[in-house]
Amino acid sequence: MAKISPLMAAPLVIVAGFTVLAFVGLQRENPNDLPSAMEGRAAPAVEVIPLGEKTPLRDSDLRSGDVKLVNFWASWCAPCRVEHPNLETLSDQGITIYGVNYKDKPGNALKFLNDLGDPYTAIGADEAGRMALNWGVYGVPETYVIDGNGRVVLRFAGPITERAMENQILPAIEKAR
Repeated sequence: MAKISPLMAAPLVIVAGFTVLAFVGLQRENPNDLPSAMEGRAAPAVEVIPLGEKTPLRDSDLRSGDVKLVNFWASWCAPCRVEHPNLETLSDQGITIYGVNYKDKPGNALKFLNDLGDPYTAIGADEAGRMALNWGVYGVPETYVIDGNGRVVLRFAGPITERAMENQILPAIEKAR
């Protein structure tokens, strides 16, 4: 019987390790349930610059007495395109959504909104990603439900699907009211 050298076995061991990690990761009840230290705390300060001629997002908007969403997104983000129709649906239902354009080129971001629609009440650009860092954003898209006192009720990582809207976003909005 031929011996297998350690050099030949290494790729098999690596593939087996990744397979086990993937299997364990898929067994989680909800892969979007990443830990968030923000829930129950005051929303961090808004630190954005204007995006074109859009209504600028201000820190006072988050503490204005009504429930709202803060959505971090980018034009280069494929899942952001997937969730966009659902953001439009929420906006059409009268839910205030503030947009934070993350590490994007202004022209690309404005084209994205022009092509797909603009569900945002106000918006700002986070070109350096500082605001996202302060909010604990893992990656875009990421959405926060903020109550009328400016406290984070829910952090939702990933694209808002119809299922996520029904099972997580809308219940969190009701809880925040």
